[in-house]
Amino acid sequence: MTFRLHNTLTRSLEPVPTPESGPLLLYTCGPTVHGRAHIGNLRTFVAEDCLRRHLESKGQAVRHVMNITDVDDKILAKARDAGSSLAAFTAPFVEAFHGDLARLNVRPAHAYPRATAYIEPMIELVRRLQGRGVTYAVDGSVYFRVDAFPAYGRLAGLDVAGLRAGGSGRVDADEYEVKEHVRDFVLWKAAHPQDVASWPSPYGRGRPGWHLECSTIAMAELAETIDLHCGGVDLIFPHHENEIAQSEAATGRPFVRHWLHTEHLQVAGAKMAKSLGNLVTLSELEAQGADPLTVRFYLLTGAHYRKKLHFRAQDLAGAQEALGRLAGFWRRCAAIAQAGGPAQGQAADDPLGGLAATARQRFEQALDDDLDVPGGIAAAFDLVRDGNRLLDRGEAGPAGAAAAAAALAAVDDILACIRPTADQQLDDGPLTPTARELIDRREAARRRGDYAAADRLRVELRALGIALEDQPQGTRWRRVG
Repeated sequence: MTFRLHNTLTRSLEPVPTPESGPLLLYTCGPTVHGRAHIGNLRTFVAEDCLRRHLESKGQAVRHVMNITDVDDKILAKARDAGSSLAAFTAPFVEAFHGDLARLNVRPAHAYPRATAYIEPMIELVRRLQGRGVTYAVDGSVYFRVDAFPAYGRLAGLDVAGLRAGGSGRVDADEYEVKEHVRDFVLWKAAHPQDVASWPSPYGRGRPGWHLECSTIAMAELAETIDLHCGGVDLIFPHHENEIAQSEAATGRPFVRHWLHTEHLQVAGAKMAKSLGNLVTLSELEAQGADPLTVRFYLLTGAHYRKKLHFRAQDLAGAQEALGRLAGFWRRCAAIAQAGGPAQGQAADDPLGGLAATARQRFEQALDDDLDVPGGIAAAFDLVRDGNRLLDRGEAGPAGAAAAAAALAAVDDILACIRPTADQQLDDGPLTPTARELIDRREAARRRGDYAAADRLRVELRALGIALEDQPQGTRWRRVG
């Protein structure tokens, strides 16, 4: 398989690691559920979906796991302030997250393990690390001693010695702790009396550290060495650096063969982040009239995944127009090909067939070169421009149109927004908040296996004039009379 990706660890383009047998093991860091995901978060998840789709389009089987962090300091504090249990507080945010992914046509991961379901394996990993002599305990909390792992800092390119005196809150996201060095990080955190949830352990009641969660889940659901690990650039340090340290210290094996990170989405020159209060959610964009498929297209094509994307609401109008051009050309070619009947001739004899073959090849080559979606989409737009000219002049026929439609269909196996846009009725417009809520509730019911509830919600939507179609790539909707 010819497919090169930038590896954060080596800072170079490398072939995607291919397992000798079985599926490629892909782990992606999921949401921390104390609020709605914003479109900066969603940019990372859409890029990871594009990665997976491209791998699978090349015939590579993939086993994809995305964790859900449903316990940390902020979640516990917000649940306490809300007078809620941990499960009740996080449930609506988990449901909203799955709804956002479904509307963005993100292919579901094979598993979405929650941190709270892996407490015992996490405690066992702490035991393994204790046996390796790389931990110490203080007042019921257990810490990883970074000095005991000489390779610490490779992923982020850190001057580890400088962390001794120059550490900051970035060294560890946990908010209350006493440790030997600022660079050490918590594995198991002692409970506070105000915590709404804690678990028994050999060290006393407490809860796992954030970094411990991902290492444990990745190794439990996939293997001690995984092929690809993805996340946003903000996770490189400390989260992914700490994952490497604790995983490799425990197993003596490489934790990850290839690291991929997506750059920030910025607003007015600053990254979009909960801490900065400049969040924009998918639901907010929809309320302003944006189609989620347009948002997906914008997040994929607005900039290369390793470059910052500067978000402006008005840019969505340009993305909508561009996506409409692609969808309109696909619809035009599909109609011409269908009207041509079975005796269509050979695409090789039709100039549009040649354009289609070139565009398809250029698109695949661009994605093979570090997932260059903006470069690949340029090839698709060249096909639209030149193909429309040939069709307008009567210089292309059904065979060429069929080849062009097939080429755009191959592009859309990755983009997953052209054909769904073409399938929508032209006067659909945005969904009402009521219809959107019902679709989200139905998607959540399907994910938890409550098909009776899903069927009832389908009927309610039909009464509102919305028909649903469940397809392998996700659920689509259309208006009906």
